Amino acid sequence: MYKKTLLLALTGMLSFSYGRGNDGGGNIDRVLRSIEANNKELRAKAQWTAAQKLEDRTENNLADPSLSYAHLWKSKDKSETIGELVVSQSFDFPSLYATRRQLNRLKAGVYDNRALLFREELLLQAKETCLDIILLRRQKKLLDERLRNAEELSEMYARRLEAGDANILEMNKIKLELLNARTEVSMNKAALNNLLQKLTALNANLPVDFDDDRYPDVAFPADYQALKAEVMASDHTLAAFEKESLTAHKQVTVNRSQWLPKFELGYRRNTESGTPFNGLVVGFSFPLFENRHKVKAAKAQALDIDLQKENATLQAEAELMRLYREAETLYRSMQEYQNTFESGRNLDLLKQAVTGGQINMIEYFVEVSVIYQSRQNLLQLENQYQKAMARIYKGRL
Repeated sequence: MYKKTLLLALTGMLSFSYGRGNDGGGNIDRVLRSIEANNKELRAKAQWTAAQKLEDRTENNLADPSLSYAHLWKSKDKSETIGELVVSQSFDFPSLYATRRQLNRLKAGVYDNRALLFREELLLQAKETCLDIILLRRQKKLLDERLRNAEELSEMYARRLEAGDANILEMNKIKLELLNARTEVSMNKAALNNLLQKLTALNANLPVDFDDDRYPDVAFPADYQALKAEVMASDHTLAAFEKESLTAHKQVTVNRSQWLPKFELGYRRNTESGTPFNGLVVGFSFPLFENRHKVKAAKAQALDIDLQKENATLQAEAELMRLYREAETLYRSMQEYQNTFESGRNLDLLKQAVTGGQINMIEYFVEVSVIYQSRQNLLQLENQYQKAMARIYKGRL
């Protein structure tokens, strides 16, 4: 009975209050803004977007003017010659230029939404990296405490072994615990350095000032319908599909308009035996063959985009529900751990119990293993909850 009471009290040493951090959220936001300004991929994406818009505008340009000259003479009498100069300009039916200009505006919206989606994915990756850094720093505190306790026990039992008050089996158990603690501290340090380097790389290898060890305060949303309305309205994937759908339907209109005739206007000058003749050149081109099946193809493309948009909406709703349920489960589990931890004090009680002979070394390691595992579980729950909420609210990045 004493041991159970002791263990319950010991596990209560963990009073990690989720969401009571400092300005962790503000620091993460500053890191994200720095990455947004410096990241090479984002800057390259911005240039790609600008290039695509300019390329689309070139498709609505007038055709190049043409210039031709012919000089003819008789085979028997080369003094009699005929010269012909033709300067002409061809162009599409005037309304087609306006329709294509509208199409280009819609395409520009598609490129902008794709750029926003790329930005969102990169910043979400950066935020999750920040959250993992916070996890490792919180784990470091726990591992440092475990290492410190193992070192103190090792020194104490070394003295007791010299005095004949302890046996070699107990000493070996303590040495193994000390080795495990040192190994985990080293692994934690290596993982933390890797994530910090990853964050620096996302910031174009510029230094990142991020030393948080607490998470931002993110409350669990109780009203799912309100959350769904906000998330669906800010979903950049759905916004991109909406723009692509409008673009595809406008392309149908453009392809229909391309059945209208094309025109050619120009100036013509003829000279025959020195006598000039001036006049206008007017021509028409009827696209009877080059536009065959283009309207059908555009309609099929528009239908394809509409179906993809509907599927993306269903997928987004399903993913939101999955993340919401995951976050809810994580939040409840965190609350259960916190309620259990609130009643106790610290691991010193366990160390006093083993040094005072109230429990043996085997019982000590069994109970301390439960305590550390419980604390690790809570740290993992906090991290997973934060990541789930970050994915839910990715539209706010």
